[in-house]
Amino acid sequence: ISALLNTLAITTLLGWLFVSVVFSACSTPSVCLRNNLCLFASTGKVYYFNHITNASQWERPVGDGRGEPDKVRCSHLLVKHNQSRRPSSWREQNITRTKDEALDLIQKYIEQIKSGEEKFEYLASQFSDCSSAKNGGDLGLFGRGQMQKPFEDASFALKVGDMSGPVFTDSGVHIILRTG
Repeated sequence: ISALLNTLAITTLLGWLFVSVVFSACSTPSVCLRNNLCLFASTGKVYYFNHITNASQWERPVGDGRGEPDKVRCSHLLVKHNQSRRPSSWREQNITRTKDEALDLIQKYIEQIKSGEEKFEYLASQFSDCSSAKNGGDLGLFGRGQMQKPFEDASFALKVGDMSGPVFTDSGVHIILRTG
């Protein structure tokens, strides 16, 4: 392995290892250093390996090194309750429902969407306590650090087209639909 390490230039870039075969003094066609990181000394090609996700690729990575994009696009439906940080909305001046009642509403909306009875955008535009309701719940693009942590984590964990279960934040209870 020490002979192989003399043949490589390795730098970290956002969780990715930039691996470049500089020259080969090694007689073996490949050596696995850890996990699935295998270096083919005979090719002399440059590639990137993400040691977090075990992904490798020829192109320079984009994003933050976690194998995810810098930004996501989501829509949401928010149901506030009396413990929300601001218990009022464009729909109601003074929200008095309990957290459990808000959760019951969210679960009802999830069932209606999953059954095909209603579309996400329609329910968000009619029943969301967020001003994004006027856009069918669309929040546009956002990156890490721009939303409350539970909302951010759920948004980045979803695949495009997937919908979350109930997500609790200081604002209330959400359903999140990842759209991009």
